[in-house]
Amino acid sequence: MRIIARSTLKRFIEAQAAYRGHGALKSALDSWFEEVGKASWKSTADVKRLYRTASIVSADRVVFNIKGNDYRLVVAVDFEKSIVWIKWIGTHAEYDNIDVKTVSYEKPKTPAK
Repeated sequence: MRIIARSTLKRFIEAQAAYRGHGALKSALDSWFEEVGKASWKSTADVKRLYRTASIVSADRVVFNIKGNDYRLVVAVDFEKSIVWIKWIGTHAEYDNIDVKTVSYEKPKTPAK
C-alpha cells in the first residue's frame, strides 16, 4: 500500500517528544508504517486479518489502535488504487472528540516571516 503521508506521522512524533513513552510511540508508528507499506489489501477483510483490533468505520475509513490503544490513527483507504491516506492521529481521549467519518488532516500552517 502507498501511504500518504509519512510526514504527518513524523510531525506527530516530534510533537510528542517531551512526553513519556515517546520512544514506544515512535516504534509503534514505524512498525505500522512498514507493515502497511508491505500490505496489498483488497478489502476491509484484509485489513482485519493483519490488524484484528482495527475498527472498520465505513467502506473506506479504518481506525487503528497504536501503542496499546494509547493513540488512535484514522485513515482512508482506496483499495482499488492501493492508497492509504492518514486523516488524523491523536490520543485516545482526543479521539473521543472527533467525528471519525469526516475528520480530515490539515497541514500545520507555517508562520509568516
